[in-house]
Amino acid sequence: MTTTSTQDEELAKFGRLADRWWDPAGEMRPLHDINPLRLRYVDERAALQDAKVADIGCGAGILSEAMAQRGASVTGIDLSQPLIDAATAHAAESGVRVDYRCTDSRTLAAEQRDRFDIITCMELLEHTDDPAAIVADCARLVRPGGAVFFSTINRNRKAWLLAIAGAEYLLSLLPRGTHAYDKLINPAELAAWARADGLIVRSVDGMRYNPLLHRARLEARPQVNYFMHTTRPRQ
Repeated sequence: MTTTSTQDEELAKFGRLADRWWDPAGEMRPLHDINPLRLRYVDERAALQDAKVADIGCGAGILSEAMAQRGASVTGIDLSQPLIDAATAHAAESGVRVDYRCTDSRTLAAEQRDRFDIITCMELLEHTDDPAAIVADCARLVRPGGAVFFSTINRNRKAWLLAIAGAEYLLSLLPRGTHAYDKLINPAELAAWARADGLIVRSVDGMRYNPLLHRARLEARPQVNYFMHTTRPRQ
C-alpha cells in the first residue's frame, strides 16, 4: 500500500480530526447532518437488512455504523489509522459491530472480489489522486446484481462558491482546505468511469444542504453535491 505526498497530506489533515469526528457540533457537523439522507438514499435503493456492505473511505465510521444498525454486515476501510482507531473505539462504545480495516480499496478488491452486495463510497473521490482507480475497485468488489453508491461534488462555479468559498471560508462549516477545486468531479466524468468498469448508472441526484436548519434533501439537478447510484449487471 503506497501513497503519494499529496495523499499523505490529505490523510494527515483528516487524521487530525479523528478525536472530534463524532462530535455532532464540531467540524464534522455537516457530515452528521447529511448522514440520515445518505443512509436513506442507500437503503431505499438497495435494502441494507442482511446485506454485505463495504464502505470505502469510511472515515471514523458515521455511515458505517448507521448501515450496521440497519442490519447490514459492514466492512469499513480507510487509509487513516487515527480514523480507523476512532471508528473502532466508537463502535465498541456503541455496541455496533463493524469490521474496520486500515487498508486501501485495491487491496480489499484483490482479497474480496465479487463479495459485496452494496458498496458505498461517499465524500471520498474528491480527496484522492486517482478517483477513477477507486471506481474500478468498487466495481470489482460488488457482486453481479449488486449496487455501488458514490457521492461527491460537481466541478463548476456554483460548486466552488458554495462548497469551498462559502462552506470553508465564509461560514466555516468545514475546516479551510477541506476541498481543492481541481479535484472536484463532474457527473459526466464519474459516469464515464463507472461505465468503463461495467457499471450501469441508474440515477444521478443532487443534494442540497441547509446549514441553518442543519438538514439535507435531494434535488433534481446535481449542481453542487450529488449522489450516483450504479449497479453491476447480473451475469
